[in-house]
Amino acid sequence: MEWYLILALIGTGIAAGFINTTAGGGSMLTLPLLMFLGLPANVANGTNRVAILLQNVIGVQTFRKKQVLELKTDYKLAIPAIIGSIIGALVAVEINVELLKNIIAGLMVLLLLVVVLKPDVWIRERAGSTLAKPTVLQYIIFFFIGLYGGFIQMGVGFFLLAGLVLGCGQDLVRANAIKVFIVLIYTVFSLGIFIYNKQVDILAGLILAAGNMFGAWLGVNFTVKGGAKYVRYVLILAMIIVILNLFGLFG
Repeated sequence: MEWYLILALIGTGIAAGFINTTAGGGSMLTLPLLMFLGLPANVANGTNRVAILLQNVIGVQTFRKKQVLELKTDYKLAIPAIIGSIIGALVAVEINVELLKNIIAGLMVLLLLVVVLKPDVWIRERAGSTLAKPTVLQYIIFFFIGLYGGFIQMGVGFFLLAGLVLGCGQDLVRANAIKVFIVLIYTVFSLGIFIYNKQVDILAGLILAAGNMFGAWLGVNFTVKGGAKYVRYVLILAMIIVILNLFGLFG
């Protein structure tokens, strides 16, 4: 692989890792680049999971050092997400991608309105709050979020944040930490399915991961230092860009 392509993968990975850790939608950058390098869409989708996995290893480790993440309670919603992600990865080739993109774009528009018009819900601090025992409805919601994440990954962070903030009462900083942990756990399973089906370019994935890991470290430190107020601004910007991309306004 040429040196400039390696630099492009690392540079894009840094941006994607930061965006994924503070908000979501970083795969909007990495998937097109992987396909530009000549990888088929399904292989690019699988290869991207290598970077996501290693990015979130760094993210979880850093959030734990910052004492934001408490695994003894925060693992609960990972269980339905894991189940959903396995199913999503298995049926990834069966779903009409264009229809799915339109549905997700519509949902993101509604979510963006909630983030913009109800700022107090997202920036209110809830110091020391931990996840209570999830309700049946919360399990169902996170199952479907995992289903989507296992299928395509791009933008899943937005829905995880919405579920954690609006559905579970977490502040945006803790929600980001739990989100990173959930994605880490279910990516282990979905990546395994892509590897089994020979839809992963390990070298490209590891090069991309080098950037994603550094971007994740930057993102965690920004999230903890800046607090929910500034993370909300990043979230709004990232959502607007992803929505425009899903509606095809970037070509």
